[in-house]
Amino acid sequence: MEGMELIAFEIISNVGTAKSLAVEALRDAREGKYEEAEEKLAEASKYFVNGHHAHASLIQKEASGEKVEPSLIIMHAEDQMMSAETIKFLVEEMIEMYKVLKG
Repeated sequence: MEGMELIAFEIISNVGTAKSLAVEALRDAREGKYEEAEEKLAEASKYFVNGHHAHASLIQKEASGEKVEPSLIIMHAEDQMMSAETIKFLVEEMIEMYKVLKG
């Protein structure tokens, strides 16, 4: 695997884990396990930051003048990153709704 592919897979792996943890957090919240849900969201945030760092390395390469060729795998990684970010945000909001609704 080449350098760009490794970065793409690093992004995909980290944000995929973040997304999975966010969904698990929502399931915990549905069962009233708010402390567990918050722990999973905190862990998800760490993975998400790792994915962002990998993505930032691509941006830094291009900013320093190195040619970064767009590829399907990089586009997929960015798509996964954006969807994971959206899902995590929505899960956080839904957990707050559970707390309000279940009192």
